[in-house]
Amino acid sequence: MSNHSAIETISTAEISPIKRASTLSANPELIYAAGAWAVSGVITLLWPNTQEFERTTDLAVLQWIFAALLLVVHVFRGQLAGLFRKLHYNAWRLVALAVLLSIWQVASAKLGLWPQPYFPPPQGVLDAYIKDYVRLADSIRASLILLFFGVGLGALAGFLTGLSTGWSPRVGYWTIPFLRLFGPVPATALIPIVLFVFPTSFSGGAFLVALATWFPVAVLTWSGVSSVDSSYYDVARTLGAKERFLLLKVAIPATLPHLFVGLFMALGGAISVLVVAEMLGVKAGLGFYLDWAQGWAAYGHLYGALIVMAVLFSGVTTLLFFVRDRVLVGQSGGVQW
Repeated sequence: MSNHSAIETISTAEISPIKRASTLSANPELIYAAGAWAVSGVITLLWPNTQEFERTTDLAVLQWIFAALLLVVHVFRGQLAGLFRKLHYNAWRLVALAVLLSIWQVASAKLGLWPQPYFPPPQGVLDAYIKDYVRLADSIRASLILLFFGVGLGALAGFLTGLSTGWSPRVGYWTIPFLRLFGPVPATALIPIVLFVFPTSFSGGAFLVALATWFPVAVLTWSGVSSVDSSYYDVARTLGAKERFLLLKVAIPATLPHLFVGLFMALGGAISVLVVAEMLGVKAGLGFYLDWAQGWAAYGHLYGALIVMAVLFSGVTTLLFFVRDRVLVGQSGGVQW
């Protein structure tokens, strides 16, 4: 390479980050987002409420702090490049969130279009977080323990059921009719029986969550084992592989993509069963918290718990896909999140 070409390459490498930064700075979406949140804070504080609501000032201050943070990230985008890229990509979503928050604020607290206490303003939800964070944290802990215990038990049972069904025709002779007959029965239909039969509400709830997890994991694992190309087994047998090797090194690895699809499907059903079981019988968790809040007409607490559930269970699903991407390295496609 000539000296002229080397200098040109180095210059291009040095200039391209600056050029990229200037291109991003020419797009003021993050400034728009900061402005939207600042205006939303003004509406919260300066527009008079139809009645007294606690935490109105606190909410406005939090909105302005968030707007200031967005401006800081924009100004120091060179030093905070990773955070800036994420916020810049979601800038219009942040604008939409600020607009929706303002609509909620105006309709509930400013104009009184939404009847109280059934539709409290955003500061009502904030007040619930501040006053009842201990009970809410205990509910989150109880739900996560029950969810992970039940899903883990159900996933293990479903994997073993599906693996043995697809691998052994003798086992499949008995398990396939059972899967087809009892698998589609909703786990929630068994709540009255389970909570009566099991000694504790936790064990009954764990069984229901495990049951909701077991069926999709078993069916997808069974499908994965059955769909393995027979030529893989033939090649392995030609090289002297035994049945144990075929099962552990051929069948199970080829089944893993199907297993994670089954886990994704099972997780949604397990979360639904978890909440229903907590509302009807298990005396702990977010479902129990929702039932308690509704019984006491504490609708700020109820909406706060719903928001927590959305964030929490979305995070659990994201964790599942993070594990899948680490286990199935290099395999694209399938269910996306």
